[in-house]
Amino acid sequence: MVACLNLKKTGLVPVFLLWLFYLTACSPSLEQQLDHLKLSVATTQLLLVTTTDWETSTATLQRMEKSADHWQAVGESVPVRVGRNGLGWGVGLHQDGDVVQKQEGDGKAPAGVFPLGMVFGYADQVPVGLQMPYRIASDRDYFIDAVDSPDYNRWRSIPLDQANEPKQYWRSFERMRRDDHQYELGMMVGHNLFPTTAGRGSAIFLHVWLNPDTATSGCTAMSKADLLSILTWLKPTANPLLIQVPVDQVADLRFPEAQ
Repeated sequence: MVACLNLKKTGLVPVFLLWLFYLTACSPSLEQQLDHLKLSVATTQLLLVTTTDWETSTATLQRMEKSADHWQAVGESVPVRVGRNGLGWGVGLHQDGDVVQKQEGDGKAPAGVFPLGMVFGYADQVPVGLQMPYRIASDRDYFIDAVDSPDYNRWRSIPLDQANEPKQYWRSFERMRRDDHQYELGMMVGHNLFPTTAGRGSAIFLHVWLNPDTATSGCTAMSKADLLSILTWLKPTANPLLIQVPVDQVADLRFPEAQ
């Protein structure tokens, strides 16, 4: 900032060039913006997903790691797809902003700060290198998105001694063993879980995309290779979080006083 002020004092730089200089050289980097957020000291890994605005479904994911009290980017960013209708404030560790809140069925991915939890997939064995907890998704596993159900936004399994007929139990649900490859590998995002508010959105995951050109109904999707690389990088001891917002909202994230 000193260099910026000294340059301004010279009076030799046109106003528009000075403004451009401030935007590029004097604006805080994403790492600096993260440094100023009041995140838990126990968190040393982040997945930072940013879009250009609230309506777009294209985004980038950057791994971030905390070292010596400062956040640093790890590796290259990867392309991801979010909700077909962009983003809306979700229910997480943050305080909601003034933009629209995510609702069930709105086609938006949740914006905010969320814990990252269990990995799931079709493989009978834990993926090589994975440190996060892993659960096999069977054809009896369902994630419930029926707003009127007490099981809303929960993973439920039909016991082996009962008929595998989910419509007997829930009006609406997500099959965890899909016919396509999208849940071949995935991870639960701690959105609207503890507590759960009916209607604020359910079944939010990181998962394999259908293809690079297709947005999601509310999850964050990417190639299987990128997802596997990210999941094997995460460590339970790092208390990893997902931060997902338009890029101009990173510095404005706020948290409840009790956190």
